[in-house]
Amino acid sequence: MNHLPEPIRVVQLPDGTYTYADQLPTPVHSAAPQVVHQHIHQAPPDRTVQRIALGSGIGAGTVAAGVYFGPLLVGALTAIAANLALLAFLAAVLSWGVVTVVKSIGGPEGKAAAKTLSRTRKRGR
Repeated sequence: MNHLPEPIRVVQLPDGTYTYADQLPTPVHSAAPQVVHQHIHQAPPDRTVQRIALGSGIGAGTVAAGVYFGPLLVGALTAIAANLALLAFLAAVLSWGVVTVVKSIGGPEGKAAAKTLSRTRKRGR
């Protein structure tokens, strides 16, 4: 049982150029019209990336690894970015809460401390 697809053949056209056999134009027949059974929800296989990669000399294992690990890497980086955004939001909310509590509970001393802190931040820029 061989579950591998047929290898793609390269053919030479009458004008001397080469092309892949699966990209040849189909001849037009003037016979009776054919019934086309097409699955609209299925996209045709796009082998452009594999052809470029295999044509540049890297092996099929590298192509398979890129196909497998590429989406995993995108998913992992997205998850990391979402976590960092959540942590930044929490830090902003917590610091706002601390400043608000210090201002309200501390009385004049708390307001002076908050003012000093804001001046220090402005000078640091």
